[in-house]
Amino acid sequence: MYEKDPIKIFVVEDDPTYTKYLQYVLGLDPDFETEFYTTGQDCLNQLHKKPAVITLDYSLPDMPGEKVLKAIREYNPDISVIIISAQEKIGTAVDLLKLGAFDYIPKDEEAKDRILNAIKNARKKTSLIKEIDRLKEEISAKYEFEKSIVGNSEAIKKVFALLEKAVKTHITVTVTGETGTGKELVAKAVHYNSKRKSKPFVAVNIAAIPKELIESELFGYEKGAFTGAATRRIGKFEEAEGGTIFLDEIGEMDLSLQAKLLRVLQEKEISRIGSNQVIKLDVRVIVATHRNLADETKAGKFREDLYYRLLGLPIHLPPLRERGNDIIILARHFLDQFCKENQLPKYRISAEAQTKLMKYAFPGNVRELKSVMDLAAVMAEKNELQENDINLQNALSEDPLLARTDMTLEEYTYRIIRSYLNKYDNNVVEVAQKLGVGKSSVYRYLKEMEQKGI
Repeated sequence: MYEKDPIKIFVVEDDPTYTKYLQYVLGLDPDFETEFYTTGQDCLNQLHKKPAVITLDYSLPDMPGEKVLKAIREYNPDISVIIISAQEKIGTAVDLLKLGAFDYIPKDEEAKDRILNAIKNARKKTSLIKEIDRLKEEISAKYEFEKSIVGNSEAIKKVFALLEKAVKTHITVTVTGETGTGKELVAKAVHYNSKRKSKPFVAVNIAAIPKELIESELFGYEKGAFTGAATRRIGKFEEAEGGTIFLDEIGEMDLSLQAKLLRVLQEKEISRIGSNQVIKLDVRVIVATHRNLADETKAGKFREDLYYRLLGLPIHLPPLRERGNDIIILARHFLDQFCKENQLPKYRISAEAQTKLMKYAFPGNVRELKSVMDLAAVMAEKNELQENDINLQNALSEDPLLARTDMTLEEYTYRIIRSYLNKYDNNVVEVAQKLGVGKSSVYRYLKEMEQKGI
């Protein structure tokens, strides 16, 4: 995409004869925009012109090439620096490559082909960097709050307000909500709207990884650390350096590993399995769970110290059934998205189909709604979705609490209390007032139901 674009090259060479030689070599490609300098300082003074490649004589009159290389790398490590030198010492070449030189080329009869080939490779690197930057900008735009999180209900407006606060700092964020409410989407929105957006976003689903493998997945391991460790592997925390790690379903983490995670969060460092080397970290942590971590902590299933370390800024995502007309707004959004992706004409949603959607409890939340609308677009015969095109697998219910008909009175009581706790951000006092009972009754019901596994 970018390879045929002009490429700016700085040539730093104090030998007039070799400068003419380089003028000839680089003049062979009309896409090369070349500027020539005779000292390292002259080159450094012009770095604001944003060269993509610099060919650098190792022996300059004002400073050694090594010093110029370090200064260029500090200014912009994406600039490809090609060292051209009369020296042919292997040790010198190795040292310069370790310092970040893109290539090392001796001044000999093969220099012409090697220089052109090095610039060609550097150009590919520049193109790749530009493409990555473009994709990052595209992703950032995709995860702008209003584009990625659709709706205008009061419940979702509260989420927007918290997101605005989250992106201004590096505070740990805990996202809670039922399955399918969009917890990973919120985590990405926080990352891609923060100062860390140009760095990695690494998502880890704790529930999807076997318990015995989570430690090596998160922290990495050295070759030979255990049977099957044939090579060194870095963990997810190292992958996320400078960016964000998203630990989904954190409530499923084993207690023994919770202690290790706590230490990592406190010390901001890790050690790979099988290594004593300490690796410092600069990683933002966002966690998500469908569980109530406060209840899990009281039950002894989640460490209290880790709970308070992770709490940070809590963002609760309301279930879709509590978002009112957002159901229709999201339905239209998913329908338009599907039609665009599959080159279909735009569909409307009939009033009867909208009524059917609004009556449904959506236990799978936003994720389920998307699947329903994708299928509806496929099944529709006309340019308007009808009631029969909306295929809902579970029975319709005016009240989501009545969506199941096989529960005991105790189970209904528990569901009511749990629903109110979700609605009022786990504020037991407010829930007790709304239900007209004492707060001790709310705690007692929760404890009894938990013991019975309801």
